[in-house]
Amino acid sequence: MSEPSFTLVQLRYFESAARQLSMTAASKELVVSQSAVSTAIAQLEKEMGVQFLLRHHARGLSLTTAGEEFYKRVLDFLAHGTELVETARQSGTELVGTLTVGCFSTLAPFRLPQLLAEFEARHPRVHVSLLENEHQALKTALRSGKTELALLYGYDLDDDIDREVVGTAAPYVLVAEDHPLARSRGGKVWLSQLADEPMVLLDLPHSREYLQSVLHSVGIEPRVRHRTRGYETVRALVAYGHGFALLNQRPPASSTYAGAGVAPLALRDDVESLDIVTAWVHGVRLTRRAQEFRSLCRARYTL
Repeated sequence: MSEPSFTLVQLRYFESAARQLSMTAASKELVVSQSAVSTAIAQLEKEMGVQFLLRHHARGLSLTTAGEEFYKRVLDFLAHGTELVETARQSGTELVGTLTVGCFSTLAPFRLPQLLAEFEARHPRVHVSLLENEHQALKTALRSGKTELALLYGYDLDDDIDREVVGTAAPYVLVAEDHPLARSRGGKVWLSQLADEPMVLLDLPHSREYLQSVLHSVGIEPRVRHRTRGYETVRALVAYGHGFALLNQRPPASSTYAGAGVAPLALRDDVESLDIVTAWVHGVRLTRRAQEFRSLCRARYTL
């Protein structure tokens, strides 16, 4: 049996339609007729002997199971095809092109600026585009090809996502700077010392479960007074005495947006730290740009 024959144009048309789940949107993006997109994809499906897209009269397109898997492979193929052209043009002497990096929202302000500065100094012809979001959105972005690599916490990562641990983040207690525990000996406390106090909870998916589980692990049922998705809002509420907080990332300054200050305290309890990882879709070969960024995280990500 002869090998399937397809064109790069067919793959690009399929990628656009599959990403947007619309022939109309793909034709507008590609600046070609809708019939051209439809015909190219039909020819691709015929050549492969597999249906990738289901056409719905009222609601556009949907991917079949085979289409979802093929879409991931096409993204990988197109990314490396672009890299091949760029490498040839530059004679392999330097990296060029665009790299999209995802980052968990509470990690981004602490870790990305330094990483980006060093990466851009090493590879000035690579444009890095950032996608800052919460955990589930980043996993979706990886699977859809919206981002090639992500920096996030190592919890709740399924088997289709590979990861490499680049550091850990230990939880700590945050109290107002005038709190009685703020000047605890050695800057450390037992969680039991806060058992009867209200808590300000960082209310992000997975983060809230992890933070509460830290308290549960030492037999404390937290009395949550305020919930907020804003990291700085947590710190400001703590600064004004609304409760204590548990966090993992620690700013160098004790001041808050609201003006009042906070005091970070390490834990004497033996509790679970969070792994911080670089993550990418299993089976997808990373571009050289992504490989270089991952290597930099491995070498420089000091937590």
